[in-house]
Amino acid sequence: MAKRASVRIVRSVAAAVCVAAAAVSGPPPPPPAATAPQTQPDCTTGTGPYQRELETHLRLPVDGRQSPADCAAIRAFQQANSLQPSDGYAGLATYRTMLVVEARPNPNAAGKCPVRSYVVACVDLDRQLLWVQKGNKVGYGPVPIRSGRDGAETRTGWHSVYWRDRDHYSDLYDNAPMPYSQFFDGGQAFHGTTSDLFLGGSHGCVNLRYADAERLWNVLQLDDAVYVWGVKPGTYRSRPAPVTPALPPAGDPPPPPAVRTPPPNPDAG
Repeated sequence: MAKRASVRIVRSVAAAVCVAAAAVSGPPPPPPAATAPQTQPDCTTGTGPYQRELETHLRLPVDGRQSPADCAAIRAFQQANSLQPSDGYAGLATYRTMLVVEARPNPNAAGKCPVRSYVVACVDLDRQLLWVQKGNKVGYGPVPIRSGRDGAETRTGWHSVYWRDRDHYSDLYDNAPMPYSQFFDGGQAFHGTTSDLFLGGSHGCVNLRYADAERLWNVLQLDDAVYVWGVKPGTYRSRPAPVTPALPPAGDPPPPPAVRTPPPNPDAG
């Protein structure tokens, strides 16, 4: 009898413990309520100057007139490419970014930059793009640039990198910073800028975004070839077109410059 009583006591204690544990833990909490998806405000910007180009790129109906669907698609493109403001307006910065995106698979599809066995920095003034290739392999870019303004155009033809200065400052334009300068023709250089790359033009240099100029510094070396062609949009097209020198033989790089002293600095930004 005592043994049976002990068993009943043990079972009672265990049941009490289970009841107490259940009371402490309680029923499982309900699942969190579903969060309503965040919606963006209506896209209401008007027709931009590059409306047709963006409509074509985004495979929208091409009519040159902004619609709510156009605005939303352009805004999504801007957001995907970290453009600010991302408001759906087909402006210059969005158009220039579109050119970079279109060129990425093969910036030299038109074959305008000579293909050589050595490194060539290709500067396309028509599209305001720069990339670096060796043979048919692109090792840098394409990235957007800002070339010389009307009357101070970036000189076309063959050049080569003949002087470099990581922390350069302009002698002519109020000691303006020219970070990661790589000079290739009589004072014209690749260099970084923190100003809006899509506005205006330089004094002849090829401006890049700061991060792009830093990466280019680590790609190019002294004597590397530079080839420039085309015309910057918005420059005075009625003046005689610059004469592009004949290409050197395919196996030979362009000759190095005769002078290797630090050049004058005609560009500020």
